Order: sequence, then C-alpha cells, then structure tokens
Amino acid sequence: NSNRASIAHLQRQHYGRLYPVLLVGTDGSTTHLRYREPKRILMLPLDSTTLPEAERKARLRRHFRGKPKPRTEETFEGIDLETYKRFWKK
Repeated sequence: NSNRASIAHLQRQHYGRLYPVLLVGTDGSTTHLRYREPKRILMLPLDSTTLPEAERKARLRRHFRGKPKPRTEETFEGIDLETYKRFWKK
C-alpha cells in the first residue's frame, strides 16, 4: 500500500509503469508503444536470410572488416642517441 512505499522503496524487479517508446521495424516502419523500461527507440533485429545476396555480403563486409595488418617492429638503429642525451641522468 502507499504507507509501505513512503517508508522505504519498493523491492520490484520491474518498473511500476510503462513508458512511451518508438519501435522501428526491419522495413523502416515505426510504431509507438508502451515499454517497461524508459528508452527512446527500440530497433528490431534484421533477418539476413530475407536480404538479397549483394546486400547481405555488403553487410557482412562492413561487420567483419578483415584481418588486422601486421605492425612493423621499431628498431633502434635509425635513432640518433645524441638528441636524447639531455634526458639521461648523470
């Protein structure tokens, strides 16, 4: 009851009310609905099996960028040590 809520907070797992949210479908259609958490936009996941082959491959290429390029290791052969002499303690 309201007396219990005024003394201490309620031990609920869910929010006590529903919040207005914009639901965006996979085809771009939008619907206003009430959701249990305060969010602005909910997006439905896209089903990749319904996409054309070219668009599906383009999405996969964007998602998996490829192998990272190997780094070249720095060597100390090309460094002039006289330029860093002032940082050494005597």
